[in-house]
Amino acid sequence: MSSQQDGACSHTSQPWSMASPEHPGSPGWTGPTAKCTAGTRQEASATGRDLPCPGPEGHLDAPGSPSPNSSMTTGELQEYWRKEKRCWRRVKLLFEVASARIEERKVSKFVMYQIVVIQTGSFDSNKAVLERRYSDFEMLQKNLLKTFREEIEDIAFPKKHLVGNFTEEMISERKLAFKEYLTLLYAIRCVRRSREFIDFLTRPELREAFGCLRGGQYGRALDILVRVVPLQEKLTAHCPVMMVPALCAMLVCHRDLERPAEAFAAGERALQCLQAREGHRYYAPLLDAMICLAYALGKDFVSLQEKLQESQLRQPSPWGFTLKELTVREYLY
Repeated sequence: MSSQQDGACSHTSQPWSMASPEHPGSPGWTGPTAKCTAGTRQEASATGRDLPCPGPEGHLDAPGSPSPNSSMTTGELQEYWRKEKRCWRRVKLLFEVASARIEERKVSKFVMYQIVVIQTGSFDSNKAVLERRYSDFEMLQKNLLKTFREEIEDIAFPKKHLVGNFTEEMISERKLAFKEYLTLLYAIRCVRRSREFIDFLTRPELREAFGCLRGGQYGRALDILVRVVPLQEKLTAHCPVMMVPALCAMLVCHRDLERPAEAFAAGERALQCLQAREGHRYYAPLLDAMICLAYALGKDFVSLQEKLQESQLRQPSPWGFTLKELTVREYLY
């Protein structure tokens, strides 16, 4: 399929509005961030008012949960809640600063630390490997102090030294210090769920991937997304809607590389993350793209059309944007 497919099947969508850059859930959003002591309600505001924060708390009222009048048998209900418990069991991550290398450029010289993030308790085939320099850690610390000064006041941050930064002894010392630093930050619930912490571990790679997408380098963009999306998924289990832009970018890349089945699979994951949140800026464009893909693949596109039409009847919007037009605007800054 061509890259113009976002414009195809236009009869299935009506004009609607794109949210502002400050829309909750977008990478550039800078809304309120939760405090540890604030409880579930304020913690939800850390990731946006329109973002779901499902889990064991209040799960009986969650969308898709069985009602008290459910026709499920007792055995089916028990199995349902077993699956729910497994689904919302907190992902535990282990941080290792595996190695370090000295990088020299024309006007600078610095140490790049390799961070390996793996999920504990089971074999993790999708371990994440990323590189950050001291200044990246320093920026994370400054950003966290703005909101979580009390929560992280006892966590030591490696001091900056004017000399000796490139000695083997100093590099080894900082590897251990950064490992402990990330481990202690992750242990604090409101910090590990904060935009600052999640961005530190994912934003540089996501920016690169979306930059490649804008440049038409779909294969390169996919290579990066395949590596970073599993980590993003582990970090945002409390708020899956945060993954929607990256999953939609995968859809666009697969589709423009003429891989409709893979594109459809990425779109299905994105729809699951959205959980029928009709007001989200990606909802209508994603459905529109999925309708075209379903039609091309011989899948059920009628039910997707009905969802889109019902959504537009309940919440009509004056502007229209394709899925590709939305994704190319992500991570610009």
